[in-house]
Amino acid sequence: MYRDIDSLIIYKKNISSGIIRSMRDIFYDFSAGDYDKNELKTRIYTEINNLLDVATDYGFDGNLWKNYVAYVLATSENPFTITCEKSGAQDGTVNDFVKEDLKHFYNILNYDFSEIEEALEINCFTRITNYRSLIKPERRFNKGVSDKVKELAYSLSGVLTASDLYIIVTDFYKKYGVGMLGLNPAFRIKNDGNGLSLVPVTNISGVTLDDLIGYEVQKKKLVDNTEAFVSGKRANNVLLCGDSGTGKSTSIKAILNKYYAEGLRMIEIYKHQFKDLSAVIEMIKDRNYRFVIFMDDLSFEEFEIEYKYLKAIIEGGLETKPDNVLIYATSNRRHLIKETWKDRADMDNELHVSDTMQEKLSLAQRFGLTIYYGRPSKKEFDEIVKGIAKRHPEINLTEEELLMEANRLSLVNGGFSGRVAEQMIISKL
Repeated sequence: MYRDIDSLIIYKKNISSGIIRSMRDIFYDFSAGDYDKNELKTRIYTEINNLLDVATDYGFDGNLWKNYVAYVLATSENPFTITCEKSGAQDGTVNDFVKEDLKHFYNILNYDFSEIEEALEINCFTRITNYRSLIKPERRFNKGVSDKVKELAYSLSGVLTASDLYIIVTDFYKKYGVGMLGLNPAFRIKNDGNGLSLVPVTNISGVTLDDLIGYEVQKKKLVDNTEAFVSGKRANNVLLCGDSGTGKSTSIKAILNKYYAEGLRMIEIYKHQFKDLSAVIEMIKDRNYRFVIFMDDLSFEEFEIEYKYLKAIIEGGLETKPDNVLIYATSNRRHLIKETWKDRADMDNELHVSDTMQEKLSLAQRFGLTIYYGRPSKKEFDEIVKGIAKRHPEINLTEEELLMEANRLSLVNGGFSGRVAEQMIISKL
């Protein structure tokens, strides 16, 4: 095994650490014959433990070794794999190196562990080739990545030649992409002092636009803009503003689910992270995906200045925002920044009052598309309640009782909204 790992060229940096790298060192020492039996067994058990941790994180089952090799191939970002995103394998000398690498991966994938098991009197490798995992809730593991890697692992299990492996892997890159950006739909950013990174969001809501009852005009505007974006046409940054609980955030989540397969990815960012926006955009600007930077419930108080970072990114900074990045934000405030009568009063201490007004309005004006989500009328609210109730036939209430209860709850919770309707239905389940 160690000879195959040492012979990798294109994928060499992708296995510079991790289980495969540690296995390389173990099998090198085993082949040399200069080892302490108990010490080598301990090292193997450590890597088996690490492999089980990965299996738990991604819900792997069956042959864990092949699942892990498939995981390494699926998440290996290098110039070749990134080029394969969307376009598949291209003609070029690099393909010869890749095909040689995949010959070695073929050997790694189908490695016979019986010799080392017999020599060390262990059977842990045999056990992980027919592993049955415990049933666990989806939120316990990254199902989005798990399903894709298991699909690749299943394809690899039937591979007869290294040439077949090349076709399967490059087709996978074209279909799903590569690495965490390819396999995951949504991310948050993390800056813990060790540098900036994108962390996958593993428990994504499966909401669709049809789940949001009403607001057809608003949804169409959002769909049209997003379709233009994912197809490579010019599109606008979008501000969804209006009353709380009307479906602004739900619409954006549904848009991600609708267009993920077409290359849409979403990065959620919070107000205190705006200073990292430039670095985030630098990380994603050359990838073959379309990124929506999502800012939920966006607003600023008078004393907060983070909005200036956002203004520079949207429009006005020295570097042009990449074509594969848009900003979608939701807010209860149409102008995002808190305004006071003092901003308009002649008695204000600032000499040029209109300049203060323009400074505060300029952020909202930089969103090319503003979509307003207003509070529904009584009739619209009733339709929302009935629409949500249809999804739950187990609710044992007449329509009249249902609407009466919904209206009672709207009085308690401050008015009509889709959120109030949803809360009422949940209370009756």
